[in-house]
Amino acid sequence: MKKEDLRIIFMGTPEFAVESLKSLVDGGYNVVAVVTQPDKAVGRHQDQLQSSQVKQYAVEHNLPILQPVKMKDPEFVESLRSYNADLQVVVAFRMLPEVVWDMPRFGTFNVHAALLPQYRGAAPINWAVINGETETGVTTFFLDKDIDTGKIIMQKHFPIPDDADVEYVYDGLMKLGAEAAKETIDLIVANDGNVDAMEQSQFAGSECGELKAAPKIFKETCQIDWNKTAKEIHDFVRGLSPYPGTWTNMTEEDNRTSVLKIFKTAKTDIHDDALPGTVFKEKNSLYVMCSDCRLEIKELQMAGKKRMDAKAFLNGMRDKTFTLE
Repeated sequence: MKKEDLRIIFMGTPEFAVESLKSLVDGGYNVVAVVTQPDKAVGRHQDQLQSSQVKQYAVEHNLPILQPVKMKDPEFVESLRSYNADLQVVVAFRMLPEVVWDMPRFGTFNVHAALLPQYRGAAPINWAVINGETETGVTTFFLDKDIDTGKIIMQKHFPIPDDADVEYVYDGLMKLGAEAAKETIDLIVANDGNVDAMEQSQFAGSECGELKAAPKIFKETCQIDWNKTAKEIHDFVRGLSPYPGTWTNMTEEDNRTSVLKIFKTAKTDIHDDALPGTVFKEKNSLYVMCSDCRLEIKELQMAGKKRMDAKAFLNGMRDKTFTLE
């Protein structure tokens, strides 16, 4: 079998998925249709429709597009079946029902932004950085009835530098995921669909230790707890920067409280007896006491203001006293 003969349906929504779709189109693979989320109503009056980034790419390259509201909708399922796909490739998309993932003769594989079985869930990149991992990667695996539990086809590793934020890791895994998608398809083509995939239990031995989850991130997830160590908070900030961003409550001397977002920090070895959340202003530097030592705040954003560095923030707060909690 040649790659041009393999009929592929691609499923995805955000920018992360576009890189994989682009690599398949540029590589001459036979993408017969694209499935993505319905257009979203946006704008002040919800009177404008915004297409997903995958749809925008598909439109530019004249690829047929399906946008089901419900994946089990009979009309959608029949439309999908009409393309007679040999394989479906999923990158950053919703959970699929069995009637969809079991349809192609060679199955459906997903590109997951973590080294499974670690970090199953919706936000694997964020949680890997939050937990201070020094390495992550991408995994391709065949879909089954549960979330992120299918047989693993291949993995590619990606180092996480000590000061890298989630944007850096996202960009790296986006490119690595595109490579993995192409290599997985090549493997399927070379073996006429008979790929020797491995059960995840074979990856979950002593080298993996306890399995870590990657649940969806909510606003309350992003609040900083200054009672944690400086390293824990530093990793927490990196894992949520630039989006959605960590936050803390700033209380000024007149008891006014507002939300302060923090995007970049630096670890120090400065120790104090002060309580966690105590603020230190020294020249153009801003420090906050954690449970063990100070953490330097490098970039932040006040409510209603633009993101700024610590120097600009301190210029505006020169004569004010405040605490963080």
